[in-house]
Amino acid sequence: MSLPLPSVQTVLDCASFNRTVLPFLPSITALPARLIEAGKDADKLRAIYVSTNPLVTATAFALVLSALFLLVSEITRNYSQVDRCWSILPAVYNAHFATWARMKGLTTGRLDTIAVITAIWSVRLTFNYWHKGGYKFRSEDYRWSILRSKINSTFLFFLFNVFFISLVQSLLLLAISTPSYTFLVLSQIEKNEQFGLPDLIFSRVMIVFIFIEAVADHQQWHFQRAKSEYSQTARIPNRYKGQFSPEDLDRGFVVTGLWSWCRHPNFAAEQSIWITLALWACYCTETYFHWTVLGALGYVLLFQGSTRLTESITASKYPEYADYQARVGKFIPRFSVEPRKGYAARKRSTPKKIDRNGETDQAQPSEKNVAQELRER
Repeated sequence: MSLPLPSVQTVLDCASFNRTVLPFLPSITALPARLIEAGKDADKLRAIYVSTNPLVTATAFALVLSALFLLVSEITRNYSQVDRCWSILPAVYNAHFATWARMKGLTTGRLDTIAVITAIWSVRLTFNYWHKGGYKFRSEDYRWSILRSKINSTFLFFLFNVFFISLVQSLLLLAISTPSYTFLVLSQIEKNEQFGLPDLIFSRVMIVFIFIEAVADHQQWHFQRAKSEYSQTARIPNRYKGQFSPEDLDRGFVVTGLWSWCRHPNFAAEQSIWITLALWACYCTETYFHWTVLGALGYVLLFQGSTRLTESITASKYPEYADYQARVGKFIPRFSVEPRKGYAARKRSTPKKIDRNGETDQAQPSEKNVAQELRER
């Protein structure tokens, strides 16, 4: 029985969307009937799984999930349903491609490596999301409520939920994993079966970015814990003394550690993980660009938009954030902490400072605090 994969002769064939994807998309419409016919018969379900192109299976799964996300979000009026699966689905898709290849007897060195690396990414990021209370029933990303107020139309926000929150985001989580499909197709070409030095380099770069993201999230978590306790007691918790000063916590946002090099080191590392995976696929197919790169580009565009919204909210809350924006790059580090050319300092209200008796007092003007902190990095 022939494999439900494209027939390829060269590595360039493996990078072709017209050859590796388009011929198999029509088969997605037959899947529901085949699954209904199979019912609960495990052998029939397994036969359907191995006889269906793995990208088609993954796409069908993503579409079903998008419908579930829409249904649950509209019933609960909580629009963070995709957020709860964000750190899980890419690892599931990569494990799916590796499992399918094993079941069909294909070489899985690269696929297994990607599955393991993204499993590590998934466990860490899922723990971080749980740690922050993301899986509590009423927990919702605060940005959705702000977007609802900006759109200010129940019908328009419903359409936004249908097409962007539920559908586009669900498909995007599959799209960033599609380089694994390219590696699966490549495994049919004998000379691409070996896991070589370039594969080792790309895979280890992904691990480095996962580590950077973990460190950045760890630093942010401890700053927020210290700030929360300080706001209640007007005292720096003993475990954070020497790590944060009253000026740091009064400022309201972290500017130390990795956050002194760029304003969103965790976001920068997160995007870099999937960009690296896409570039790995490009290298192995001997191309500078092919269709799976679109997933990584879409991911970057999403982070650009969401970060812009996040920063507008943060800047409205914290007077010194504009100075921080002028001195520190958003995702790419600046090696100078001097304000960008043409930057005009905004007038800032003097922040309130809480003394240890719980009374408020005017803090000293703190515009220079950000610069001083950054110069010590």
